[in-house]
Amino acid sequence: MRICGVDEAGRGPLAGSVFAAAVILPQGWECAGLTDSKKLSAKKRAQLDAVIKAEAISWSIASASVDEIDSLNILQATMLAMKRAIESLCVPAEFAIIDGNRIPNIAIPAKAIVKGDLTEISISAASILAKVAKDAESDMLDQLYPDYGFSMHKGYGTALHLEKLKLHGATACHRCSFAPVRATLIQSELF
Repeated sequence: MRICGVDEAGRGPLAGSVFAAAVILPQGWECAGLTDSKKLSAKKRAQLDAVIKAEAISWSIASASVDEIDSLNILQATMLAMKRAIESLCVPAEFAIIDGNRIPNIAIPAKAIVKGDLTEISISAASILAKVAKDAESDMLDQLYPDYGFSMHKGYGTALHLEKLKLHGATACHRCSFAPVRATLIQSELF
């Protein structure tokens, strides 16, 4: 049975898309150092990203945009990105294992696994692909909006990012439905 592991990256940031990846690995496939992407350095993630893409039976990365996040909410946008990733696999999956406690609306059977990125190799692989894609978007946003420091905070609500939001206001890549961004927009309307 072709089982795909699915995970997301970018639910928490104040800016940018949310990404999801789906990965089908060969049966018995092993890779030293593979774990939850958050536990790896950017360099190690990049190395593993290349190995996974080269050796997986099939892999896909998809996203939901800032507009979709603001109109649907972050949970539903994440589910949409996961659905898109699963449906975009070149070799279709027959079963999906999803990191977390929810399953997107998909046409194949699936199981949600809390902390699956630590216990299931295909979810760990998906975690890495999604995180590398999200970080690449943050680096691109850093080029578009150099005053915000996206390559440093990756869009998360760090002190630096909040300071830049207050100083420069929200950009088109900011999630207006997220409280710190909404507060900035309200503040700018008052003055």
